[in-house]
Amino acid sequence: RILPHWISLLLFLLYQSTSQAKENDNVPFPYFLSETSINNVVQDPQTGRIYLGAINMIFQLRPSLHLEARAETGPKEDARTCTPPASACQDTKPMPNLNKLLLIHPSNSSLIVCGSRYRGICSLLNLSNVEQQLYYSDSKGERTYVTSIEDNVNVVGVMSTYRKDARTFDVFLVGKGYGSLDSTKLISTRILQDYNEWVVFESIIEASTVQTTPFVPKYLHDFQHAFKDSGFVYFLFSRTLDGTDNKNLTYVSRLCEDDQHYYSHTELQLNCGQKNKYNKVRAAFVASPGKELALAMTEAGTYGKVNSWNKVLFMVASSDDDENKSALCMYPLNSINERLVDIISACYSDSGKISGFPAVDIPYSFKTDFCSSKIAVSDMLKNYKCGADFLPSPLASKPRYALEATEVWSTSSLLTAVAVAVENDHTIAFLGNNQGDVFKVQFCLSVASPGGTFGEKVNKNLFFDLGLSHLYITTDKKVPVQTCLQKKDCQSCVGLRDPYCGWCVLEGRCTRRSECRRAEEKNGWLWSPGQQCVKIVSFFPPNLSCKKTDKVRLSSHLLFVLSWLVWVCGMELHSHACFTNIYSLTPKLCMSCVSSSWGCQWNTLDHTCSDKDDGSECPQFENPDPVLIPVGHKTRISFEGINLNNHRDHVFTIGTELMKNVEEEVRSEDGPDVHASVSVTLYNCSMGREDCSLCKYADSKYRCVWCSKQNSCVYEKLCSALQGGPQNTECPNPTITNIIPRFGPTLGGISITIRGSNLGIHKEDIKNITVVGEPCTHKEEKYSVSTSVVCEIKAIDPKKTPWGQVEVVVNGGKRGTSSMYFTYRDPIPVEVTPTKGPKAGGTLITISGTFLETGRFLMLIVVINAACSVLKQPVQISLISNMTKLDNQPLRNILSISVALPLQGRGFSRAMTASEAQAFVGDVQCLVNTLQDEKLFLDPPSTTPRARSRRQRRDTRPELLDLIKFGKGEWMVGSVQYQKKDDLSFYIIIPAVIVPMLLIIIISIYCYRRKSQQAEREYEKVKHQLDNLEESVRERCKKEFTDLMIEMEDHTNDVSEGRIPFLDYKTYTDRVFFLPSKDGANDVMITGKLDIPEARKAMVTQALNQFSNLLNSKTFLINFIRTLERSHDFNARAKVYFASLLTVALHGKLEYYTDIMRTLLLELMEEYVQSKNPKLMLRRSETVVERMLCNWMSICLYQFLKDSAGEPLYKLFRAIKHQIEKGPVDVRVKKAKYTLNDTGLLGDDVEYSILTLQVLVQGEGPDVTPVKVLNCDTISQVKEKIIEQVYRNVPYSQRPKVDSVTLEWRPGSTGQILSDLDLTSQKEGRWRRINTLAHYNVRDNATLVLSRVVHTQHSYDQNHENHEERNALLEDDKVFHLVRPADELDEIKSKRGSIKDKSMTKAITEIYLTRLLSVKGTLQQFVDDFFRSVLCSGAVVPAAVKYFFDFLDEQALKHCVDEETIHIWKTNSLPLRFWVNILKNPHFIFDVHVSEVVDASLSVIAQTFMDACTKSEHKLSRDSPSNKLLYAKEISTYKKMVDDYYKGVRQMVPVSDQDMNTHLAEVSRSHTDKLNTQVALHQLYQYASKYYDGIIASLDEDPAAQSKQLTLRLQQIATALENKVTDL
Repeated sequence: RILPHWISLLLFLLYQSTSQAKENDNVPFPYFLSETSINNVVQDPQTGRIYLGAINMIFQLRPSLHLEARAETGPKEDARTCTPPASACQDTKPMPNLNKLLLIHPSNSSLIVCGSRYRGICSLLNLSNVEQQLYYSDSKGERTYVTSIEDNVNVVGVMSTYRKDARTFDVFLVGKGYGSLDSTKLISTRILQDYNEWVVFESIIEASTVQTTPFVPKYLHDFQHAFKDSGFVYFLFSRTLDGTDNKNLTYVSRLCEDDQHYYSHTELQLNCGQKNKYNKVRAAFVASPGKELALAMTEAGTYGKVNSWNKVLFMVASSDDDENKSALCMYPLNSINERLVDIISACYSDSGKISGFPAVDIPYSFKTDFCSSKIAVSDMLKNYKCGADFLPSPLASKPRYALEATEVWSTSSLLTAVAVAVENDHTIAFLGNNQGDVFKVQFCLSVASPGGTFGEKVNKNLFFDLGLSHLYITTDKKVPVQTCLQKKDCQSCVGLRDPYCGWCVLEGRCTRRSECRRAEEKNGWLWSPGQQCVKIVSFFPPNLSCKKTDKVRLSSHLLFVLSWLVWVCGMELHSHACFTNIYSLTPKLCMSCVSSSWGCQWNTLDHTCSDKDDGSECPQFENPDPVLIPVGHKTRISFEGINLNNHRDHVFTIGTELMKNVEEEVRSEDGPDVHASVSVTLYNCSMGREDCSLCKYADSKYRCVWCSKQNSCVYEKLCSALQGGPQNTECPNPTITNIIPRFGPTLGGISITIRGSNLGIHKEDIKNITVVGEPCTHKEEKYSVSTSVVCEIKAIDPKKTPWGQVEVVVNGGKRGTSSMYFTYRDPIPVEVTPTKGPKAGGTLITISGTFLETGRFLMLIVVINAACSVLKQPVQISLISNMTKLDNQPLRNILSISVALPLQGRGFSRAMTASEAQAFVGDVQCLVNTLQDEKLFLDPPSTTPRARSRRQRRDTRPELLDLIKFGKGEWMVGSVQYQKKDDLSFYIIIPAVIVPMLLIIIISIYCYRRKSQQAEREYEKVKHQLDNLEESVRERCKKEFTDLMIEMEDHTNDVSEGRIPFLDYKTYTDRVFFLPSKDGANDVMITGKLDIPEARKAMVTQALNQFSNLLNSKTFLINFIRTLERSHDFNARAKVYFASLLTVALHGKLEYYTDIMRTLLLELMEEYVQSKNPKLMLRRSETVVERMLCNWMSICLYQFLKDSAGEPLYKLFRAIKHQIEKGPVDVRVKKAKYTLNDTGLLGDDVEYSILTLQVLVQGEGPDVTPVKVLNCDTISQVKEKIIEQVYRNVPYSQRPKVDSVTLEWRPGSTGQILSDLDLTSQKEGRWRRINTLAHYNVRDNATLVLSRVVHTQHSYDQNHENHEERNALLEDDKVFHLVRPADELDEIKSKRGSIKDKSMTKAITEIYLTRLLSVKGTLQQFVDDFFRSVLCSGAVVPAAVKYFFDFLDEQALKHCVDEETIHIWKTNSLPLRFWVNILKNPHFIFDVHVSEVVDASLSVIAQTFMDACTKSEHKLSRDSPSNKLLYAKEISTYKKMVDDYYKGVRQMVPVSDQDMNTHLAEVSRSHTDKLNTQVALHQLYQYASKYYDGIIASLDEDPAAQSKQLTLRLQQIATALENKVTDL
């Protein structure tokens, strides 16, 4: 049998033809074959070119289907989960690239190509040549992902425009189904150029009011067609009605083309056939109906009035019940638009009803009442035909009001394509099916004729050429085995591995065996699966002339018979022509011929390169004479020739490349060219010799002379003979062009440079130089030939004129005089700063004046003589005489005490300042503090310095010289004497000072020694106690941790069995949002009860729905919030409550809620940044948006709590509760023996024992439950522990309460009811102790019965029969449990003992702080587990955290905020705003009871969590609170966890807006209907009512609000809700 190969086929069919292709005939029309399936086909409306988008390929065809160009698009290295670029992905493999979208972009002549690889990235190709790629980028992120990576997801698109900033941009709209790894946006607008922050292919419309995006998985959209008409964009698709039914329905959606927010998105259901039999659209075509069909449709009455120029949507659809049945239906666009207007009008003004029946649906929302009731004026639809943010959107028709059409033609096959044309006013439809048939259907007659069979499945790309005379059909084609003929070489032939193909060796073709004539010969036909081809191993010779015939020896691994000459192409055999190779590739030289690799010979007769063997040696020329040839003079050259036997009696002419334009071509006079080369040197005398002197200075071998007639340097024979011979030519007079410098001092002595030409040939040629008539000495060493002379000027006579010319006389008496003047002048200093300085020098001075630039360089020599004058200058510099020290007595520095050392003298301040003066004592420099005219104060060294010189060091005297330096002058002003220890005064001081000090020290030591011995004894005692205590704490920690692990094993089992009592979403949000409110659990949002009269409920509900729509207007909501926050009485508590109400009211549109929150956060951020205090942002809930953020985090992290963080938090709570309840807990003072909070630590050492009670629950069977309690527990505590153990698998809210049960002890035949207080309660004065098990003397393993009571009663009222007892107990309100309050101790007890006993009693309470360490060590693992679950970026990080942290990073970068501030922002937004709240209140997420003692320990852990999130260092001391000290060691570890968490989140893959919207929408879908939305709207309106006037004023001032008539809408709502008087 024949094995077919599946490839794609594009056919070109003359549709007027009635001929039918016969079976097994070749296709009688042009076609193009593609090796891979064709996905999309488009035609350029300008050129008629066809563009095919196939798997891994883009083809460019002429209208006749001839290939012009092709571009490969795959396979690409990719992975399903890869986020491009692919180089950053792992586990990639070559994957096919399906073409998803193909669009013509005519304005810039490009082709938009979108594939399935790299998350659906697109590219732009050149329309003229698709091989040229105009744009492609895979690094712009998810915003540029256009299509889908899923093979079964359809994508459609249409070109459009977009206006912004008074500019019009080319865009294309995309309709796309949903793939599991795609972006979830159904409809997007993509820009085609970069603009501001937009990049090519970015989705530029992110409207929060559009809710088609997040719910796509539920509705299973399948897009089939997109088109434009009359300012609208239409999408045709099928989808399910909702998540409960998988049946597909066909919809057409419409958008205004200039709608930049998708407010106008409205869907209309299209029914095809009776009872919508054909419910799933397969393909569509939009065309005018033609005159005959338009008339028939009008007469039918079901289509309305139809004209021939109107547009009609022709659609083929199939049935879900039987996919092989399909039909063609028609829908005039006028009818579609009219029905859409009816739907929109009903929603805007008639509560969404038509004729009293609901007609409008919002398919992607969970609201039930969304259409307002007559809130708009009559022309609302006219003014807002494209919707608005305050109007409901998107809208859809209910199934009852679908647009119905009867099938025009049906068939029992699956129709997959449709195209419609009009011919002679008649309309003809071409329909393709999945079997490869094309039908031609003429409307009105409903007659179908076969158009031909073309293979398998005609796809939806069915269209006409520009002349409407031909039809293009795309299909899959069966190609038989003969397709092996397409393979042109052996390797591709055997690569088919097709058993019907093989390589016919002697014919060089891939054929069937029967088609190869010598297939029977050995190795004459090589079978394809055999995977063998003829391979030539070697051959000789490797090259052969094309003019010769010779044998070639071949070596092959396969033997076969050759009976005639065969050209073998397996290896490269070079053939050549010597003439062609040499003459085309190399210079035309004999040497090139004979030296080539081809074995060529030179033909000396005709001077050609040939293959003949009669060659000879090449002719050559050498030894030319002369070698130097002047330019411009014909010179005879002689040279020797070699191998010129064949050229005797021939005359040769030589030419060069330089002279080829003026000489004849090189040739012999009577023969062909002889190609040989000789080398000579050409030179030009004028190059570099511009004047006569330079010319004569040239080397004599060049024979260059100065030709005066030509005024240039030339070859001697080229100079005219009119001058009497060139050898007698003399050079002209020198020329002076510049003098450097042009000013000099009158005394001379500087060198000047004279530049010019003809200034001699040798330095001896310079005979005389004068400057202003004065001689100038020639500097011969600086002479440059002809161009430069340097001389030194002399002084000028003061009586002469100081300026004049410069003259140079050269050899021969020739003179050159300058045209510019040289001037003698002297610099004139005017001012000197400073005017004073020491005679010794060293002072920097500044001189200012005129003519200071005289001379070549700035050289000033200032002479200051003893007379203090400057030579011939009026400025005087006074020098101060040497400073004199008056007091020459040695100065003393006693006992190395630092003192100011004074010096006296004269003229100190007149010469220098204090900073310029230097002072030395010995070799140490001292600081000069004060410098006056007669005094100088300095700080001497505190210790004795060394002498400055060796001679002074050898001096045994105690004095050290005091040296003063001013500039370069030094003065020895005296000596400083340091007092030695053996001085008499020192011996006097010792007895007077040291002896009394020693006496005091001795007495102190004696007292200290006595006290220290006593303290040491006490210390040893305390140390022993502490050692015992430490050992006790260690043992206790170890024991209690072991016990806790054993006890927690049961709780772990409960957790693993899914028994964590998580609260449902509504209860969770109620507690997080409203439990902290002033009404607590009785808040109306928790109870859900509104006090509304029954008669007004319907009106109020309707008005609240209108108010909900009003809140969905961003303009109104922003104004609403701003007005409230500007009000002074809108306090912090009100802001928190308002934000929580808003969260519930907008829970159905969390995407919109997020958009509002972002807007307000941006404003808040701008405010804090401008106030220069950004670190305070988000610290407290001082604004509505800060609480909105807290609620947003609570909503987004609920699932994370249930999936990840909830388990370690619950274990931590249970561990704390269990550890606390293991020891005594005082129910009155709320203190426990085991706690983490020092303020809640039970200070007394209470004696207690552990009891195991056998509890029998009355009415629940005979089973007994063992319960561990303490004998010091109160009866209520025992009840709590019993209920906890008995109902351990029941959530706390469903357990019986303590006061609803009684506990009965049956020690014998009679039972005793146990209660906290009764007449047996022990009394201590006026204090009564609460009863405990020890009070009743209940023993271990005692049996107790727990029973429920009908009526609740207080814990102290247990005896119903004894009212006197109850009254007596009520009068006595002073009760205690384990310890009495400190201020209420009995005076008798307080007077006992000594003061020492009291102090020891007070001190011993601090010993109990070690219990904190014991509890901390026991709970450490649970604390660490919780911190890791929250702060581990390596595990699952909630999308909301990544999304919001990226938002903060982006804004911080925009505002140039430092890293510390970003850290604070993140900490304030997540750990402090959410996690601390949950950690301190486990009952917000779990159905548990948190007692005060447990809450105290949780607060310590919460504080530790807060400290770990701060950047500031915590400096701890003895005065620090014990709670801080408790976790001081772990804080650094936790801080690092926080830093690593923030860094890890930053490095994660970004969460796109679309992904975030999907998550939010799923939360809305799952939970909105459970919340008290109506109650929240009612409570929100109370704020609107309270601040009504301010809101109205704010809306009136906002132009956007005015245009949307928001004021009017609020007034209408106020009228409906509370009969508020308005201006209506």
